[in-house]
Amino acid sequence: MSEPSLQPDLSPLQSYYAARASEYDRVYLKPERQSDLRRIEQWLPSLLAGATVLEVACGTGYWTRFIVPVASAVVALDSSPETLHIARERVVAPHAEFHIGDAYALPRFGRSFNAAFAGFWFSHVPLERQREFLLGLNSALAPGALVVLLDNLFVAGSSSAISERDGNGNTYQTRTLSDGSTHRVLKNFPTEAQLQALAQAGLAESSVYRRWQHYWAFEYRVPKP
Repeated sequence: MSEPSLQPDLSPLQSYYAARASEYDRVYLKPERQSDLRRIEQWLPSLLAGATVLEVACGTGYWTRFIVPVASAVVALDSSPETLHIARERVVAPHAEFHIGDAYALPRFGRSFNAAFAGFWFSHVPLERQREFLLGLNSALAPGALVVLLDNLFVAGSSSAISERDGNGNTYQTRTLSDGSTHRVLKNFPTEAQLQALAQAGLAESSVYRRWQHYWAFEYRVPKP
């Protein structure tokens, strides 16, 4: 029996990813991104080796499969039952768990996490909720835990065009799925300066920004009391 959704009324983003689940991983097939992906697939496990990892917005488990072989335990969550179904079939390991969960109200799993990973989620967090999300994530982790955020850079010709911007500065893309449906998707592209500003506002310690041609990563440590 599948787990019930925590939010019966789906947000536009949840509806989009529910509809996109079966074709989600096609984005990783873009030829121009392959070199970056191979580098990241080697880099990410090296950071999380031996860690007890909380993965937020795991989607179809594309990145979970690189973390599980090296981590001591992984608890991964997503708000979409459709993508979680794929993740559970893709990653089968006794020390990996998958749960439906809300990234803004992270469940307490009765264990201590010394690392967290969120791949391609932070770009979907509205600017006005970034601090809220990071505070909630930090509170779910042990002091000094390592946090790794991985996401897209905007690259013309590879990224979907920005279709609009709202009054808070959030940017949106219009995406079309294989069934012909179109979806308005919030997709922000934070700069290094914006990420470092969040860190300097007391949300992070020892922050490091990394950049590839198509992707960025931001690593930091949860502040200690």
